[in-house]
Amino acid sequence: MEIAGVIALVVYGAGIWKFWTGFRRTNFSQGRLYLSLLWPVLIFNKPYRQNFNKALKG
Repeated sequence: MEIAGVIALVVYGAGIWKFWTGFRRTNFSQGRLYLSLLWPVLIFNKPYRQNFNKALKG
């Protein structure tokens, strides 16, 4: 069970890092920290998901 937790934290951290570094490609103007930390929950929102994908590309 511990390995699954570590893997989940690594995936979560990687998502934060990729969104944080690609934030300038999104339509968002503020809320970088908030949007980065809540990406696993917000990814089910279509406009957020589209912006998240923009941030990941590059």
